[in-house]
Amino acid sequence: MDAIREDERYVYVGGKKLKRGFTTGSCAAAASKAAALMLISGNRVDSVDITTPRGITLHIQIEKQGIHEDYAVCAVRKDGGDDADDTNGAYVFSKVSRSDIPGIAIDGGTGVGRVTRKGLDQPPGNAAINHVPRNMITECLEDVCQSLKYAGGLAVEISVPEGETIAKRTFNPRLGIVGGISILGTSGIVEPMSETALLGSIKAEMKMFMGSGRKYLLTVPGNYGKDFVKAYPALEGQQPIECSNFIGDFLDMAIELGAEGVLLVGNLGKLVKLAGGIMNTHSRNADSRMEILASNAIMAGADAGTAKEIMGSISTDDALEVLDRKGLMKETMDLLIPKIEFHMNHRVKGDIKVAAIVFSTEFGILGQTPSADELLAKVGAKE
Repeated sequence: MDAIREDERYVYVGGKKLKRGFTTGSCAAAASKAAALMLISGNRVDSVDITTPRGITLHIQIEKQGIHEDYAVCAVRKDGGDDADDTNGAYVFSKVSRSDIPGIAIDGGTGVGRVTRKGLDQPPGNAAINHVPRNMITECLEDVCQSLKYAGGLAVEISVPEGETIAKRTFNPRLGIVGGISILGTSGIVEPMSETALLGSIKAEMKMFMGSGRKYLLTVPGNYGKDFVKAYPALEGQQPIECSNFIGDFLDMAIELGAEGVLLVGNLGKLVKLAGGIMNTHSRNADSRMEILASNAIMAGADAGTAKEIMGSISTDDALEVLDRKGLMKETMDLLIPKIEFHMNHRVKGDIKVAAIVFSTEFGILGQTPSADELLAKVGAKE
């Protein structure tokens, strides 16, 4: 793939060489940058460089260019690398027009979904272009305007001609996103997700930590957990190991490598699944978040109407809003969190100590299992 510099094009995961790709958000940003350059300069653009939030520079080829009096159109073909998904190969178009309104306005066109329900990255009514791609597009166009000394406004319309068809193979309809796909990407880069290779990489990192004499491991499923750990005083300075969706496998490997304990810190959106015994939290394996929350809410005293509201929620934060409004959040968490502890202990069969801290990005710490304080004191300590 020509988009990523040679020294960043591949990543070795568990000893296997895999090719990185780039997100629909990067496609949209690159196509928008090219269209803005063409509109303002009047010259054809065949490639652009963009810098992703990860700090990786992409050199992206531009296709299907068109220059008109008041607008320009460009397209980028999505390349998912060795982690190709339903959007792989689809064209992401950007139409950039001059505007009398100052600043940069971003909207979705054909094949880009529109949000109809609360609880997603964008509010109802907005195009399903998440905030990171929006920021990338804005930054790219601000750079173009500055370099070409253009002081007017710009209107951006992102479209994906195949988007409505592709969306039928995704969760978008269930989430309340209608009419197409979402423009996504928190890092701008698609990292290859070979399961065997990724587990090998996680295990290698665990070995490295334990090689320095540590017996108690701190793990998080992803970026939300990492951000929480950075801001949590009792874990100041600690570097967690990312277990991704493989919580059960992480516990198995901890036992195999001779660890004495694991402290899991995670967002309710992932950890609620543990309360149902789901140890691989990827949505393709199971997604019973609302069923688990609703059943525990009923046990905490919720009526059928409340359970129905929870079942209709898009995200766990959305469901927590329902519980908070009904005065049942604490009671529900007091029932749910011991189930997380039970299933973690069942997985390790008493061979190591395990604990969990559960939080929400909207509501903060929701609770922790009884052994959490003990493991907080031991995480990071060396023999």
